[in-house]
This record gives sequence, C-alpha cells and structure tokens, in this order.
Amino acid sequence: MAEPTPRPNEPRLRPAPLLFEPAQVAADPEHFFDLESIDDPRALLARATELTQAFRAATDRAVEFQAIAAAQLADPRRFDRLTPAAIAEQAEWTEDYAKKMVEFGRDLMRGVEGPGHVDPV
Repeated sequence: MAEPTPRPNEPRLRPAPLLFEPAQVAADPEHFFDLESIDDPRALLARATELTQAFRAATDRAVEFQAIAAAQLADPRRFDRLTPAAIAEQAEWTEDYAKKMVEFGRDLMRGVEGPGHVDPV
C-alpha cells in the first residue's frame, strides 16, 4: 500500500503501482481499475484504499513538479521569463495561486521545507 507524501526529514516512499488499463476496457465508464470485479468487501476496501493513497501521492508529486516549473518559468534570470499572470493562464490557475506556486517552487528548489513552509494546495 502506498504512503502519503512524506513531510520534512522523512524519506519519500513510492506509491503503489497504478496498473494501466487497455483503452477498450478503460472506455467503459463502469470499469475502474477492475474494482467492480472484486466481490470481497475487505479486498475491495484494501485495493480502493491503495488506489486512493497512490493517487494522493501522485497528486502531491505532480503539484511539486508544477511548482518547480512555475518557479523556473518566472525566474528573473531568464530572458523569456513569464509573469505570474501568464503562468496562471497557461496552467488555468488564478494569478494569486500562480504567485504562491512560484514561491512554493522556489522553496522546493532551495530545499526549504520547514515549520514556516506552507503548501499552496
């Protein structure tokens, strides 16, 4: 089972593998990672929980990469840097959120994550 995203000074654990489904099966709206075929409620709860934790861990990592990308795009040393408004438009965020993500990304790139650190999400 996957663990949630680690906090400061904790090693990052890998999420449970998300088994990708063939396109034909995934097209069926009732089909979701084969959960509908699990009859045992204990097994269903265990697998659904594992998937939930894996998706949360994947979301946390994706947000971190978004923040790093936003910080890199806003870097004043870049001749082609983007404004927070341009980043917000590209990422479909508000400008205020883009500013927070740029700062979060800068903190991540500096390796800063302590008591004063606030995750923008």
